[in-house]
Amino acid sequence: MRRALGIAIPAAVLIVLAFQLHVIKEYQLDRMRAFLDREGVSEDVRYNLDQSLIAVGSGGLFGRGYLSGTQTNLDYVPEQHTDFIFTVIGEEFGFLGSALVLALFALLLWRAIRIASLSKDAFGTYLATGVASMFAIQIFVNVGMVVGIMPITGIPLPFLSYGGTAMLVNFLAIGILLNVHMRRFK
Repeated sequence: MRRALGIAIPAAVLIVLAFQLHVIKEYQLDRMRAFLDREGVSEDVRYNLDQSLIAVGSGGLFGRGYLSGTQTNLDYVPEQHTDFIFTVIGEEFGFLGSALVLALFALLLWRAIRIASLSKDAFGTYLATGVASMFAIQIFVNVGMVVGIMPITGIPLPFLSYGGTAMLVNFLAIGILLNVHMRRFK
């Protein structure tokens, strides 16, 4: 209990200070307001979320077809090549295509957790668990913001979102997993 309070109290103080010192920008507050109270904010504040929901919903079961999505091809969805790449998958490939992408991510996470469990040393286990957690959080937050269960952030979808740094880090993380797996017998 003491440890939990020792973490919770400084965290609460830092959060209050971030708001008081205006470290949190106005557009970030607008995103939180749009997430917490969709009807209480203006249309321009919730535009990204509305367009992503329309795009994913219009895909239906089988999707509109490759490069046939109206929301994505007519640029109604902003930043669709980075933060909102899952809207393109949802609209063009539908529920089945989205489920396939999520199944592939689940396979990646399962393999990362399996590598962590097979590791013979604690460091390898912690390292593989950290990589699995990194991927799981990115996937959950990105897909969650696209379908409206998480606030809109700038977290990319691993291996799919445009961006060189994120792609490099993701491939380095896979390399770390492979290295931990390779050393499981030592």
